[in-house]
Order: sequence, then C-alpha cells, then structure tokens
Amino acid sequence: MSKEKILDISWGAILKIAVASFCFYLVYLVRDILIWFVFALIISVLFNPAINFFQRRGFSRVLSTISVYVAVFGVLGLLIYWIVPIFASEIQQFTNLFPQYFEKVAPPLKDLGVEAFASMETFITAFQEWLIKASSSIFNALASIFGGIFSFITIFTIALFLSMEEKGMERAIRLFSPKKHEAYVLDLFEKSQTKVAGWFGTRVICCIFVGLATFLACFLFNIKYAATFGVLSGILNIVPIVGPLISGIIIVFFSALDSWLKSLFIIIILILIQQIEGNILSPILTKKFIGLPPALMLISLMLGAALWGILGAIVAIPLAGIIYEFLRDFLKQRKEEQTEIL
Repeated sequence: MSKEKILDISWGAILKIAVASFCFYLVYLVRDILIWFVFALIISVLFNPAINFFQRRGFSRVLSTISVYVAVFGVLGLLIYWIVPIFASEIQQFTNLFPQYFEKVAPPLKDLGVEAFASMETFITAFQEWLIKASSSIFNALASIFGGIFSFITIFTIALFLSMEEKGMERAIRLFSPKKHEAYVLDLFEKSQTKVAGWFGTRVICCIFVGLATFLACFLFNIKYAATFGVLSGILNIVPIVGPLISGIIIVFFSALDSWLKSLFIIIILILIQQIEGNILSPILTKKFIGLPPALMLISLMLGAALWGILGAIVAIPLAGIIYEFLRDFLKQRKEEQTEIL
C-alpha cells in the first residue's frame, strides 16, 4: 500500500516567500538607482587612495576629496576644451577631402562586388537609405546620451559624498560581514582597493603616453587627423592587443591613402610605441599592482557597454578588477588553508 506524500507548507514559510518576492520586486523597480550607486561606489573606491594620501598629510577629508575630484575632472575638462576645436577642424578637413578618398578606395571595393561604391551617386543614395533605416536607432542613441548626462551628474555627486564619508565602506563591510571573518574581509577590501586603483591609474598613464606618442608621430610625418588618431589610440589602448590593433589598422589605412612610404614608417613607429608601453612603461608602473588578463578586460568592457552604455564601459574594468582581486586572494587563502590541513 503506497503512502501519499503530503507537502506541508507553514504560514511562516509562505510569509517569508511573499516578503522575499516583494523585496525582489522593489529592487527591480529601483534597479537604475542601484546601478548608479554601484557606479558611484566604484568611482569612490578608485579615488579613495589619492584622498587618503592627502589626508595623511594633514588635509581634512572634505578638502582632500574636493581637491582630488576638482583636479581630475578639471584636467578632463581642459583636455576636452583643447581637443574639441581640433576635432571640428579635422572633421571639416575630412569632409572636404572625402571625394579624393572615395576615388582611391572605390575601385578595389567595386571589384570585390560592393555595389555601394559603384559611383559617388550610388554611395550617397546607399548612405541616405542607411540613415533612414537607422533613424530610430539614432534617436534612441541621442535619448540615451541626454539621459546619460543626468545619470553622469547623479553618479558623480553620489561618488563625491561617498568619498567624503571617512571609512564609510569599512563600516558597511563590518555591518554585513560575519564577525569571525570581519578582519579578513576588511583586509582583503583594503588590498583590492589599493591595487585596483593603482592599476587603473597606471593604465590611464599608459593610455596618455600612447595617445601623445601617436599624435606626435602622426604630426611629425604630416599625417592628416593627427589629434583624432592620438585620442583614438589612447582610448583603445585600455584594452591590450585588440585596442592597439584596431587603432593601428585605421591609422595605417588613412596614411596609406596619402603615401605608402608614410604608412610603412607609421607601422614601425606604432610597433615601437607598443613595445615601449608594454615592455618598459607598463611593467615599471604595474609591478606592485594586479594585472588583469586581456580577455577579462575585453569581456568586462563589452558587457558593461552592452548593459549600461558608456558609463558601464567606463566602470566595468575597475569593477572586474575588484572582483578578480577578491576571488584571487580568496582562492589563494583557501588553498593555503587546505595545504596546512594536509
């Protein structure tokens, strides 16, 4: 005789499930705010070592925080103010020279069967059709950009106040960590914060070096759009191997349209710049900090951009660095404990 199994669920369990479901629903409703908070938290973590540096030298926490934020974003503002007019001039120059570029590029592409390059009129017609099809995407992109301005202001305001709060993260970690693991988690957070912030700072320095060196090389060889190529090389250099390869192909392509000899020289110089950055500058700066695998950097960058756009791409790499450092130290600690037991 088979016994029937009766599923007995208490009212307490039902209440817990209902409360958990309601909490998840609330998190879903405020997901954008939570994402903004995570971004702000990452930015404050990156800036905290510099703020602590000034604070240890007698400056108040508020003054140190404001000084660091004003210095960083002031330099960015000056760079943008200096670069934008050059960009405008180079875009105008490219527009004027586009018919010449088209005459050089169109024949080989036409031979490959690309119908859009059959003639200038065909290309313009195809480009107009593409714009009509992509209009909805363009409007969505513009909406996300203008929405992103408010997000940008909100995120950096939250980051500023988080940075002003001394040891705010440490208190939060103590609140949510088990008592027996509190010291370990705090020590791990401190190490990962310092290492990731230092690593991110060195990557920025390396990107600035690559951008300036590329600009000078293009300028000295009288290659058009030197400023644009310099900024492009600096930004893409954040992702090793893939970034320099993409920027190098673009630079060599446009320099070859002007002169094959110039393109040959620029290939040699770009390789030399990457050798200096990869074998001299980067090892000297990053010997005390973590080095993220290039694959992890590329994946985190793509995921951040796909999920949260430009802001996501900006903070994805340091966030991946913090998670990577936590996991690496945690697994190392577990391995040491297992070795001691054996």
